[in-house]
Amino acid sequence: MECTVPVEGGEVWAEDTGGEGLPLVLLHPGVSASSVWDTILPTLAAHHRVIRYDVRGFGRSPAPGVPYSLAGDLLAVLDHFDVGRAVLVGSSMGGATALSLAVDAPARVAGLALFCPGVTGDPALESTELLDRVTELAQQGDLDGMVSLGLRTWAAAGTGEDPEAAAHIRAAIPGWFNNLGHQMPDPDAFGRLGEIAVPCLLALGEHDQELVIRSNEAVAARIPGCRLVRLAASDHFPSLREPERVARLTLELYDSVG
Repeated sequence: MECTVPVEGGEVWAEDTGGEGLPLVLLHPGVSASSVWDTILPTLAAHHRVIRYDVRGFGRSPAPGVPYSLAGDLLAVLDHFDVGRAVLVGSSMGGATALSLAVDAPARVAGLALFCPGVTGDPALESTELLDRVTELAQQGDLDGMVSLGLRTWAAAGTGEDPEAAAHIRAAIPGWFNNLGHQMPDPDAFGRLGEIAVPCLLALGEHDQELVIRSNEAVAARIPGCRLVRLAASDHFPSLREPERVARLTLELYDSVG
């Protein structure tokens, strides 16, 4: 079932497959919308209730008009679907959102499946070099240049023109800009990762940016009992590069939740 979920000062598009039991909530990266989960959604939904949504300004969700936080909107989605606790499956930006909720509202999180996650408060991820280059290309009106930069940065495991990854990046670019001045950062989660006490899996892409790999390793080391997995064929798009393994790892994590 697709629907529109009200959030503070706006709304987001969401989908709930229905079903009983603890749901899986899929949180997409900033280089795509929730469509990045299309490859694994049928497998997950065959076993469990699955909820996914598009962050404001991405995919089928309208651009924001007021300041908001990613974790705040996640809570609004959980409340809308009357979900007390969920297993969060987060990729990149979505992983950062999952970690923020896990430290700020731990009672709402039953488990974490993280794929190439971001995290607030990690100084290793605070380089502005990439943002500066994207801004320069935007000022030149060079959309194709931004897509090419995105492919080199986040899709290094691809070959040729890599049309699938390119389409995800191209569709995400408007979200980068219409969120400026509206998407407010959640508080530092990096310094509080030791507080997380639920089953956690973190899978990094061996072809991802080096700074992301190093951050992912640090995050996994800080979360008690976190299982670290290295995806040899993946970059920042593991659900595109290794969908069957991503689905299997997610279901394994779910099965470990008490």
